[in-house]
Amino acid sequence: MIDAGFGNKSSFVKINQRRYLGSKTRLLKFIEETLEQESVVYKSFADIFAGTGVVAHHFYNKTNIIVNDILDSNYITYLAFFGKEPIRLDVTLSKINEYNSIDAAMLDENYFSSNFSNTYFDHDNSKRIGAIRENIENLYTSGEISEREKAYLVTSLIYSLDRIANTVGHYDAYRKIEIPKKELVLRPLNLIKTRHSSHIYKCDANELVKTIKADVVYIDPPYNSRQYSDAYHLLENIASWGKHPVYGVAKKIDRSHIKSRYSLKSAGEAFSDLIDKLDTKYILVSYNDMGDHGNARSQSRLTDHEIVSALERRGKLTIYEKTFKQFTTGKSDKNDLMERIFFCRVENKIRTTPVTITTHKNASKREFVKSPLNYTGGKHKLMPQINQHIPKDIDTFYDIFCGGANVGVNAHSKSVVCVDKNDNVVHLLSLMKSTNFEELHQEILEVVNEHGLSQSYVNGYDAYGAESSKGLGVFNKERYLSLRAAYNKTKTSRKKTLLLLVLVMYSFNNQIRFNSKGEFNLPVGKRDYNGSLRRNLAEFNQAANDKNIEFTTGDFRDLLNYKLSRKDFVYLDPPYLLGLAAYNESGGWSEKDENDLYDVLTSLNKQKIRFALSNVIEHKGTKNAILQKWVERLGLNMHILNFDYKNSNYQSNAKNNITREVLVTNY
Repeated sequence: MIDAGFGNKSSFVKINQRRYLGSKTRLLKFIEETLEQESVVYKSFADIFAGTGVVAHHFYNKTNIIVNDILDSNYITYLAFFGKEPIRLDVTLSKINEYNSIDAAMLDENYFSSNFSNTYFDHDNSKRIGAIRENIENLYTSGEISEREKAYLVTSLIYSLDRIANTVGHYDAYRKIEIPKKELVLRPLNLIKTRHSSHIYKCDANELVKTIKADVVYIDPPYNSRQYSDAYHLLENIASWGKHPVYGVAKKIDRSHIKSRYSLKSAGEAFSDLIDKLDTKYILVSYNDMGDHGNARSQSRLTDHEIVSALERRGKLTIYEKTFKQFTTGKSDKNDLMERIFFCRVENKIRTTPVTITTHKNASKREFVKSPLNYTGGKHKLMPQINQHIPKDIDTFYDIFCGGANVGVNAHSKSVVCVDKNDNVVHLLSLMKSTNFEELHQEILEVVNEHGLSQSYVNGYDAYGAESSKGLGVFNKERYLSLRAAYNKTKTSRKKTLLLLVLVMYSFNNQIRFNSKGEFNLPVGKRDYNGSLRRNLAEFNQAANDKNIEFTTGDFRDLLNYKLSRKDFVYLDPPYLLGLAAYNESGGWSEKDENDLYDVLTSLNKQKIRFALSNVIEHKGTKNAILQKWVERLGLNMHILNFDYKNSNYQSNAKNNITREVLVTNY
C-alpha cells in the first residue's frame, strides 16, 4: 500500500536537492535574464556538462532539451527525470515503501556493507543501502522493472543516502567522528509533465557535439583540478553497481575511464576544440571568478584568455557578470563571488581576427602565482613592484635564495633556475612540480586522514569545535605533533618530503624551520589544507610545468662558477642583515656573508651580467651601512619598495617603525 505521506509534494525529491559542487541552481535566473537581454528565440537547449541537471530541468518546460554528463550517477538521474519511457508509479512507490520498512538486523552482509560500514554510513545503513541496490538490480535483470523504473529507484536511493552521508556533500573523505544515527528514507521523485522532447546522453562532451545540433548550447565545464569522478566516486559505485574493488582510505573505485580533460592542463585545448565544433546559434558559458577567496574551490584550469579566444572566433562576445554571496563556514568578510556568463552570438564562419568584446563589469583575477610555501620574507605581495624592474629579454632567469620560489615561478624567460641552500626546500619545490596535481592532492589527503588532521575545506570549522578567527590549532595540536614526529623519524625519501609538505600546511604561519639536529620544530598553526592552499598548490604546479624550470641546491657563491651570458638575469633575495627574520636568530647570516655576496655581485657587474637584489636598507632606526656604501661605490640603482612583513610575530611592532625595503639593480 502506498504511504499516504507521499501525497504531500514536499515529501517528493526535487532534482535540485543533491549536494553538488558548483551547482547552478542560483544561476537559473541569471541565465534566463541573459537570454532575455539578448532577445534570444530558441526551440532547443543543450546542457552538455549538465551535472545534476538543474539547468536542463529549468528549460524543460520551455523547450526541447539535450542533456549530457559523463558520470553514471548523473546520467541515471536524467533517465529518471527526463526519460520518456512510462513509469508504473504504483510499482515504484510500492518498492519505496518496502525499502523504507527494511530491518537492518534481518539483513546479511553485502558488498556495500563489507566495504563502506562506519565510513560514510553506519553499519546498519550500509547494509540497507547494499540490499536495496542489489534488489533494484535483480528486478531489472529479471525484467520486472523497466530501465527508467530502475533509474527512478536508484535516483531515489542516491538522493536519500546523500542526505545522511557522513560528509559535507562529496566523497573525497568522510568525517572522522562517531557517525550520528540517521534514518535512510527513500522518497518518490517530483516528475514534471511537459510536451517537449528530451535527448539524454552519457559521453565525452567533445565527442557529443560532433553529432548534435541545438539553438542554444549551455556550457558549464569543471572549474578546477578536482575531478568530479573523485568527489562522487561512491555515487558512481551505486549507479553502475559493478561491485568494483575499492582502495584507499576514501574507498574509491577505478575512475580512469571518466577523467575529465577539463580538470587537467589540457583544459584550454579541449575547450577550444569543443567551441569550434558546436553546431548552434548561441553559446552560453558560465565560469566564475574566484578572485583571492581562500575558501573557494579555485584551482582554475581554464583561463579567461582561453575562454575569450575560443568564443570570439565564433562570433560576437558579451560578458555578463553578477555578484553572489557565497556560503562560508568560518567568519570571513570575503563572501562575494563573481559569476560570469560569456554569451556568444555565433556567426557562420569561424573568425581568424579578434573582435570587440563587451563586458558589463571588469573581472578581478590574480596576476601572479603564489607559492604554497609561506617562506619568511616571501615576495608574492611585492611581485607587482619587482616585476616592473625586471628586463623582458631574458634567456635564463636565476632565482638565488629562492625560498618558496615566488619570484622564479612568475619569471618570464626561456628557462628558470631556482637555487636554495636548504635541501628540504628544494625537495619540496621539486615535489610540487614533478607530481601531477591530482595525484599529489590525493596523497596529501591520505596523510591528513592517516593522522586525523582537520579538513575545514570539506567539513567546515564547526565540525572541529572551532571558528575561523581562532583557528584549528587546538584540534590539530596532538595530531600535528604526531605527524611531526613521524616526519623527523623518516629517512630521506619522497615520502619524507610529502610529510614535510603537509607539516608546512599545518604549521605556524605555514612556515619552515629546523633545529640544529635538522628536525622540523615549528609548532602547530591555526589553518589547515584549506581552499587557499589548494589553489596555490594547483596554480604553482601548473605554472612550474608550463615553464622550463629547475630547482637545485646551491650557495650564492656558486654563481662565480656558472657560465652566464649577458642575456641571463640573476635575482637574489638573501637573508637580511638587519635581522628581519627568524633565520637570523642563531646567526644564520653574518657580515661576512653580506660582504661575500657583494663581492660576487661586483664580479657579475664587471661581466655586465644583469642582476637585481632585494634587501632592507633601514629597519627600526638601524641602517645597512655595508649595503649603502657598496651601492654608492658601484653606482647602482636603488628602488624603494612599499611593503612590511605583518604575518610573523617577530615583526608585530614593525608598523610603528621605519622599514625601507629596496630593490638594487645594475641596469
